Amino acid sequence: MVKLRLREHESIQDAVKRFRKLVEHAGIKKEMRRREYYEKPSDLNRRNRRRAERRSRMARLNPQT
Repeated sequence: MVKLRLREHESIQDAVKRFRKLVEHAGIKKEMRRREYYEKPSDLNRRNRRRAERRSRMARLNPQT
């Protein structure tokens, strides 16, 4: 849960900007996008597997020394 207290003499625009940064940092936007639509477990596993394959392929192509 994100809590924001207005600072003394703080404009609404500055408070909104701080609030957006707090929400982004807490991962709330990412979680909302993830839960926006139901994703079947098989689709979720497929996406995770493809992501892992892409990571391993990139690691093989660009070895870090």
